[in-house]
This record gives sequence, structure tokens and C-alpha cells, in this order.
Amino acid sequence: MTNEYRAKVFKSGNSVALRLPKALGLKEGTEMVVREERDHYEFAPVVRDDRLDLTSVWGKCSGLVPPLAEERAFEPSPRAWDDPDWSGWEGDADR
Repeated sequence: MTNEYRAKVFKSGNSVALRLPKALGLKEGTEMVVREERDHYEFAPVVRDDRLDLTSVWGKCSGLVPPLAEERAFEPSPRAWDDPDWSGWEGDADR
């Protein structure tokens, strides 16, 4: 079932605007794509793909090889509290 809503076009600065009913559930600030098809218009929210597109650079660095799994592993970093002789921050109590 298709719902039908009516709205009026109004002047906004040097442009015209269409106020959409709240019942559509659109959030303020949503970017929309408007398509003109013969004698009617279609609109839809912009679908963003925030992934980095590497298609134009893929294969340009021929000597670049991804590191092996063993090379990606980090060695454990020593921490003061891992030292059995560490006494904590006892001397810092008067600060």
C-alpha cells in the first residue's frame, strides 16, 4: 500500500523548496538525491560508502607486499606493574 502526502513548493532565497511531512520519518539534515523522470520527481536519501576506494592505485606499487601474519604480531610491551619488584605508587601519595 502506498501512502500519499501533499506538500507545497515555496520560495527560499533564490531557490524553491519543498517542505516534506514529518510523517515520512526523515531526519533534519539528511542529504537527498532528487531524480527527474519525464513528468515526475523521485527522491531518496544519499547512500554513503565511507570505505576508501583504492581501485585507482591498486597494483601501482609493484614491490609492496602485505606483511605475513607473523610479521604483524606485536611483542608484548613491558609494564612497570608487571615487574615483581614494583612497589606501586607509594611514593606518590603526598602529591
